[in-house]
Amino acid sequence: MPVLSEVRPSAIAGTWYEGGAEALAFSVDRYISEARLPELEGEVIAIIAPHAGHHYSGGVAGYAFAAIKDSSPDVVAVLSPMHHLYPFPLLTTAHSAYETPLGEILVNGLLVDSLDVKLKERLRYGLSPVANDPEHSLEIELPFLQRAIPGRFSLLPVMLRQQGRDAVRQLGEALAETIAGKKALMVASSDLSHFYNQATAEKLDAAMLAQVEGFSPDGLFDVEAGGLGEACGLGAIAAVLWAAKSLGADRVRVLKHATSGDVTGDYQRVVGYGAAVVLKTR
Repeated sequence: MPVLSEVRPSAIAGTWYEGGAEALAFSVDRYISEARLPELEGEVIAIIAPHAGHHYSGGVAGYAFAAIKDSSPDVVAVLSPMHHLYPFPLLTTAHSAYETPLGEILVNGLLVDSLDVKLKERLRYGLSPVANDPEHSLEIELPFLQRAIPGRFSLLPVMLRQQGRDAVRQLGEALAETIAGKKALMVASSDLSHFYNQATAEKLDAAMLAQVEGFSPDGLFDVEAGGLGEACGLGAIAAVLWAAKSLGADRVRVLKHATSGDVTGDYQRVVGYGAAVVLKTR
């Protein structure tokens, strides 16, 4: 039986983002520095960012991570979809750290275990650990976190195949209980509509982002069920919104929307990207 490495090696360095540390730092810094944010009032509780390759969605992701630049959380919970066919509803890593070309990020095993216990109490299942997963949607956010946050932080990684409304709400509320009182940040990783023409994508994405800005996780499910909008990380966004509500957040600002067509010039089959910030203003 192979020995489990303590560190999950990058599955996407050199393909989804730059493979060298210097080039990766330069590109991520550029995406963040080029973002032009509105004035944001209050404490940032969470951000929502896309997870396509940096070349395609980095310009949008930069807006989300610019909102947390120079912040100092002790732990960052990253929630993402799991695109691969693992037979588990909720997953986490079996490794004790993630690796990118910018270095290692330690997994906060105590908080992973705490969330697992709370989920089992609520759902009768918890977080299934997986080794050497190929999932891009969680890892793609890590270099942005490494460049936006100057100090060390630990990671609470959660990947969702479960997209049911009730289970996602339970996840969000359990997550809030897990990080309450901690110096914590949440990141929801999600793209929006996939492979429509530009005009259709803009309509679908606007409907979904209206529910995000309306701070309505229930509305996200209603929009998708009605065929009015799409988000591949719907569960991740909704769970983070529910968690943020439980932690006292009271406002969401959508910071940027674009599509892959805005990068490639092909507007016939685009993927939509959105960035948002969740704030506690009172």
